[in-house]
Amino acid sequence: MDKLQRYLNHSKIDVLFKQNRDDFVVTEVPLYEFSGEGEHLIIKFRKKDLTTWDAVQVFSEQLGCKSRDIGYAGLKDKNAMTMQHISVPKSCEEKLEKFSHENIKILETTKHNNKVRVGHLKGNKFFIRLKRVTPLDAKKIEEAVSKIATFGMPNYFGFQRFGIEGNNYKKGEAIVKGELKEKNRKLKQMYVNAYQSFLFNSWLSKRIEISKLIDAFEAKEIYEKLNLPLDVVKQMKKQAHPLKIMSGDLMSHYPYGRIFHVENMEEESEKFFKLDRVPTGLLCGKRVKKSEGLAQELEKEFDVQMKEDGARRFAWVFPQEIETNYKEDKNWMELQFYLPKGSYATEFIAEVIH
Repeated sequence: MDKLQRYLNHSKIDVLFKQNRDDFVVTEVPLYEFSGEGEHLIIKFRKKDLTTWDAVQVFSEQLGCKSRDIGYAGLKDKNAMTMQHISVPKSCEEKLEKFSHENIKILETTKHNNKVRVGHLKGNKFFIRLKRVTPLDAKKIEEAVSKIATFGMPNYFGFQRFGIEGNNYKKGEAIVKGELKEKNRKLKQMYVNAYQSFLFNSWLSKRIEISKLIDAFEAKEIYEKLNLPLDVVKQMKKQAHPLKIMSGDLMSHYPYGRIFHVENMEEESEKFFKLDRVPTGLLCGKRVKKSEGLAQELEKEFDVQMKEDGARRFAWVFPQEIETNYKEDKNWMELQFYLPKGSYATEFIAEVIH
């Protein structure tokens, strides 16, 4: 993928970030409390060096149930220590006593009246350790994290979305254009989703680039450079948030709520700055609401016709429970934060260290 725009303006911070089970820990936050009774056994477990699918396969083999009968809320990284929940049929409870695997530890069990399904997730808590961090780097990291605590961060899809080589979106593009056939339904879906994600990231990067230009130059220069209406540029320049809202943007109440078009830019930008709502970007496809006016003019470039259903995605998210802890004797910086579902911790790190 092309280099994405970062909204923070500091130079690259040269530290070591390795995604592994010691330095990258993810804890799932379920969407709801489990009832304690019902036909499904809920297993909270810790895994390392396994994908969620690998773990589901292990549970399936040891508990004697089909993998399709096992429910999970979200896919977790292989190169991490992760805590998550699955649901299995209650009939598996007896076999659970003999369950044993070197990379999986069962933490607790309860019951619930329905199967855990993809998306039954509020968000995730992260612990990340950066290494080779000098005292000067630590100060820069703390400043960057403080700005993210104030303004939030771009809701880019992380590199994991694009496959090991980073080019799954190219296969998705070829499928959409009819230049490539993929018989495996899951693979086809994955490639097309990667293409939708690529287009979203490209759109968001463009919007951040425009926002930075608006902050950096006089209104008249922007009007001449970008061919945006002068009165709109003047309104955008007044906005306190680094991501500038445009007329016709589709906003959403945050962290959930209905979607609506911007009518009063000044009012909506103030509410965005107060973490009350966010602009949304297009995941192109069928049956999806489109932005209007100026926002639509910019969105058009990234709106590709395809058979898949489209959606709107938050352009921006607000990490919470952010903590930094610098261990100077080890040159480590430890970061902890919470992100809503669908957002990537690796993008938090990318914004901090560039």
